[in-house]
Amino acid sequence: MLKTLINAWNIKDIRSKMLYTLLLIVIYRFGSFIPVPGVDASKIAAAASQYDILSFLNLLSGGNFGQFSIFAMGISPYITGSIIIQLLTIAIPALERLAKEEDGRQKIERITRYTGIGLALVQSIGIVMGLQNQYGVVANPGFLTYLTIGIVCTAGTAFLVWLGERISEKGIGNGISFIIFASIVSQVPTVVVSMISGVANGAYKWWILPVLLVFVLVMVAGVVAVDRAVRRIPVQYAKRVVGRKMYGGQSTNIPLKANANGVMPLIFAMTLIQVPAMIGQFWPNGTFYAFWQKWMMPGQTTFGAIIYYVIYALLIVAFAYFYSSISFNPIEISKNLQQNGGFIPGIRPGKPTSDYLGKICNRLTLFGAFFLMAIAIIPTVLMGIFGLRSPFGPTSILIMVSVALETASQLESMMLMRHYKGFLG
Repeated sequence: MLKTLINAWNIKDIRSKMLYTLLLIVIYRFGSFIPVPGVDASKIAAAASQYDILSFLNLLSGGNFGQFSIFAMGISPYITGSIIIQLLTIAIPALERLAKEEDGRQKIERITRYTGIGLALVQSIGIVMGLQNQYGVVANPGFLTYLTIGIVCTAGTAFLVWLGERISEKGIGNGISFIIFASIVSQVPTVVVSMISGVANGAYKWWILPVLLVFVLVMVAGVVAVDRAVRRIPVQYAKRVVGRKMYGGQSTNIPLKANANGVMPLIFAMTLIQVPAMIGQFWPNGTFYAFWQKWMMPGQTTFGAIIYYVIYALLIVAFAYFYSSISFNPIEISKNLQQNGGFIPGIRPGKPTSDYLGKICNRLTLFGAFFLMAIAIIPTVLMGIFGLRSPFGPTSILIMVSVALETASQLESMMLMRHYKGFLG
């Protein structure tokens, strides 16, 4: 990966894209120091340390929620809005038809953007009002104060969405994923210092640090191995004569990644499972929030932890298959193979080929979902057994490694494309 970055840096147009991406990330981090007026950030930070949900939101926002800067809500409302719209696209025929139109994707993106911005307004006001009763986070509570807080936080989320779109369009990597990556990376020094201080103060045993280091290395190696794993389906093209020339006869393959969906099913599952608790925080003294805290959250009761992780696992599997159904169409691939004289050895063209490809895809999707489940749940449970409490867990490592690998792959593709253009020119 380091060699890829060095080679990419030596190419002028790719270096410009890298510098452009870095500039936007720096702007994002500078915005982290602009506070939202009317809010006591120290009390928000105290609340974030008490609730796992708020700690998770603070992690995804790069510490902006704890400081309650203009980017306090981060990119999470947009991700939640994306989940809602994509699910509605399947459920509502009108949205499904719109998605298939030539300019429909742009309209869907616009609807998703507006939905995320609306959620940011509701979420920011709701969280502040919910914490006001217990922590007194607002000095002068009132309609105008809450409205100001909501507008500022919503503007911050809208600006982050715009930054993400600019990165995707003119920079390197997926903009939204890259902002989440930058947010998590910005918390690494704080987490490392906290762990070292905990060992020095006697809060943790001395052997925790080497065990964690080995655990991180093994996890990174596992993520890289699964990300690079590919199932290659052989394809043979029949020979055909067109005029005086003969075409076909060569062998190739269809590469199917072991975890083609990447980290997105995990991010979506993590975001969606936090939604009921965030809604419940609007009414912190209500029956629903008390029920959710007692029976549906880890750390409260054993039964609640089991229910929470079962729902978490099912959401990961559901989103993995959901993304697989969107990104991979075995019927279309089978049709293209048949039209071009290609076939899979031992499999008849047409429906048998599409069924075979669908079966292979389903197996790989299930493997990828189980891998994400294992990475997200098992180490988290072990950390709880060891008494380690930190929002920066195995999921954060998975997101960082996956986004880094995705960005490196895009850089390699850009360099390869540039090489071909130079060769053809």
